[in-house]
Amino acid sequence: MAIYLPETTASRVEALTPRQIVAELDKYVIGQARAKRAVAIALRNRMRRQKLSPEMAEEVAPKNILMIGPTGVGKTEIARRLAKLAQSPFLKVEASKYTEVGYVGRDVESMIRDLVEIAVDLVREERASEVREKAKRHAEDRLLDLLLPPTPDQDIAASAPVGPDDPKGSYHKTREKLREQLRDGRLDDKQVDIEVREKAFPSFEIIAGSSVEEVDINLKDMLPGMFQGRSRRRRVGVPEALQHLTVEEEQKLVDMESVSRAAVERVQQTGIIFLDEIDKIAGREGSHGPDVSREGVQRDILPIVEGTTVNTKHGIVRTDHILFIAAGAFHVAKPSDLIPELQGRFPIRVELEALGREEFVRILTEPQGALIKQYTALLETEGVTLRFRDEAVARVADFAAVVNERTENIGARRLHTVMEKLLDEISFEAPDLEIKSITIDAAYVDRMLADIVRDEDLSRYIL
Repeated sequence: MAIYLPETTASRVEALTPRQIVAELDKYVIGQARAKRAVAIALRNRMRRQKLSPEMAEEVAPKNILMIGPTGVGKTEIARRLAKLAQSPFLKVEASKYTEVGYVGRDVESMIRDLVEIAVDLVREERASEVREKAKRHAEDRLLDLLLPPTPDQDIAASAPVGPDDPKGSYHKTREKLREQLRDGRLDDKQVDIEVREKAFPSFEIIAGSSVEEVDINLKDMLPGMFQGRSRRRRVGVPEALQHLTVEEEQKLVDMESVSRAAVERVQQTGIIFLDEIDKIAGREGSHGPDVSREGVQRDILPIVEGTTVNTKHGIVRTDHILFIAAGAFHVAKPSDLIPELQGRFPIRVELEALGREEFVRILTEPQGALIKQYTALLETEGVTLRFRDEAVARVADFAAVVNERTENIGARRLHTVMEKLLDEISFEAPDLEIKSITIDAAYVDRMLADIVRDEDLSRYIL
């Protein structure tokens, strides 16, 4: 998930030291001190680069990171939280979905196009939030025109002074009363007719030597009317009409050309791409069958990481200063199995540690979005108060660790399956429970999970 905070908080981010960046990451990710330290240094170096002269800043390349560790230990979460903290456009992609040129699959340049689209959405939302109040006022005026249409005489005399006995004055008084009722929600049960533009999609596909993105650009330039859609009148409630008109007014007030320019600049200077499962494309020449294109994929990814230009519908994007964070379990392959040129583009390597019982206890309770806090909040919506005793949390962590040892080790993700099975009965019965206060102790955990954990075959299928 990509997150970009308003630029007004940029000064706060620039003030963060590497130690403070690690402290922020500690709120969401348990353990993995070395990985946090590496990304904190990389983020701080980005802030330092922005203070250099343009000539020197151009020479400073991002220090890309290679994370090595099993699944479920926090690789993706560290990268995602870093992007949120850095106010950067963020994209997570799987390296295994790209294929060598000439094979059926996604073009590696599509990751840059996807990142630009994310940045455009973020910048558009940022700009829209700045004009939202103005857009809402315009939408209110348009809605009041629908509820109380002005007569032609009133339109002509709109700029004339209003006297005490002037009928135009009574019209304005009525309009302002309607405005107050609209803001108070007293007109929510009324309906109005508005013009709604339908999205139009062409009923054909074009397969050409050029990329689909370029075909899309060319079609929209040559046939602008085809993609505009047609408008039709719809009768909707006042709240829905106000929302629709507000969106329309926001679109009028936001300059999309400046949005595109800002998005491209933001991607080039602060974009972060998390390249997951890079170990799945680690392979050398001599492979046969489905592995034949692995080295080809690496060679296609290489120029993107090294620095190249990618043509997008919002402009040409240079990838020289995008931060790439690659990750993989490397159970079978090794980082040295990557082609030397690609290895050299990931100078910082950190190994993440497997999680055990102690880490599971902390994951269940400490982070801001800890699993126990999530389930407690969910059941509170049903009026059920859920409490976990310390020994119950410890037993859940024990069971998760045991199942990870006996079956596939999927790290902290095992806690999700264990917790879901533990609270299965309570979640199902919650709306009908007479006793709305429930305490989970070790005995309850044993009753719900002990048999499943004891039976290895059941564990494989259920947990």
